[in-house]
Amino acid sequence: MNGHKTAEWIQSSSIYEVNLRQYSREGSFKAFEKELARLKDMGVTTLWFMPLTPISEKNKKGSLGSYYACSDYTSVNPEFGSAADLKNLLKQARAIGFKILIDWVANHTGWDHVWTVEHPGYFLKDTATADFKMASGMEDIIELDYKNPALRKAMIDAMAFWINEFEIDGFRCDLAFWVELGFWLEARRELEKIKTLFWLGEFDPVDNPDYYQAFDAAYTWSWMHKTETFYKTDHQFGLLLQVLKQYRSVCAQKYIPVWFTSNHDENSWNGTEFEKYGEMASLLAVFSFTWKGMPLIYSGQELPNKKRLQFFEKDPLEWTGNCELHDFYKTLNALKKRNPALRASDPAAEHIELDSNAENCLVYLRKNGKFEVLTVLNFSNAPAFVKMEDALIHGRFVNIFNSLEMYPAEGDGLELPPWGWFVFEKVSA
Repeated sequence: MNGHKTAEWIQSSSIYEVNLRQYSREGSFKAFEKELARLKDMGVTTLWFMPLTPISEKNKKGSLGSYYACSDYTSVNPEFGSAADLKNLLKQARAIGFKILIDWVANHTGWDHVWTVEHPGYFLKDTATADFKMASGMEDIIELDYKNPALRKAMIDAMAFWINEFEIDGFRCDLAFWVELGFWLEARRELEKIKTLFWLGEFDPVDNPDYYQAFDAAYTWSWMHKTETFYKTDHQFGLLLQVLKQYRSVCAQKYIPVWFTSNHDENSWNGTEFEKYGEMASLLAVFSFTWKGMPLIYSGQELPNKKRLQFFEKDPLEWTGNCELHDFYKTLNALKKRNPALRASDPAAEHIELDSNAENCLVYLRKNGKFEVLTVLNFSNAPAFVKMEDALIHGRFVNIFNSLEMYPAEGDGLELPPWGWFVFEKVSA
């Protein structure tokens, strides 16, 4: 990454995306404080907050507008509370070990952003209307002009404001590939003078590999779309393997792909993970935690949430007091944190795909010195039997979910139900 510093803590981290508006009926910083202990117990290490800046009124969508139509980069959205409320929340979160990411929307603002009056030259102009240039297909936002050095400096200064005032640990950069790469390189270089941050970019490394020059981690949109198509229509396992091969080629051991089954966009516009993946949803969650990279959990997946959350209106999650998947995610998070074999981009953490001896099954070993994790996934609506015959697998392994022991070198085999999975951790040679 052109000599950029990389925060060590990201290697064993998982990300939890917080949709504050819909998280509770209050939708406030203060209301979210009571969730911290539960999320800590679930093993979450990094909280990513969707945009916390105020929302433009002009041309806003719905009654509440989009988080992503900012009216001021250095203010706090009063919908959620005050700046003091946010500082108190983040202080509590840091005290129990959370790292904090905030969503940064650099490509565009809302129509009545303060800069439209104070610095109209920061924006692109539409020659047909002689007004600000509306972002393609999104009438509530207008585009910024990154050919303007003053705009670039102002944007970096605004990002620095959040580091200095709120002590954040990184940025999730919205539509990063819509902003020229040179800006991100400049921003990272300047902001590293303040603090070593985690940089998560919204781009797919298969489509925009150059952006890894500026970012630590990126989205796996190609995998997300291909797995949905696989489950619903084509059932071509070989095409899934081709996508994974592309990611391994681009990311190698240096860069981090972020795996997910839901996020704010997917849930609201394309459906919940259950609409998209059906019985395969839990298998993909296991994959997200055990394949090379970093896992992402969206607000309410631990419930599990089975409704699409409205984007521009109040539509809170329906908490029941019983998060059925709390322990499922807790087990995976614990494994991710304690086992160095699952480190996100450590060259010492090997990733070895093994012969499954079974159609539509993916078997892989993560290894870092004496530490090993073996994952077996059945990408099929039929039962499968996997024989553990690979010479690379030896010793005693334990199923992380039920403590079942397995000795692969002795010829142990596994029977998997449709869309079934196993995760084993090596406990002795």
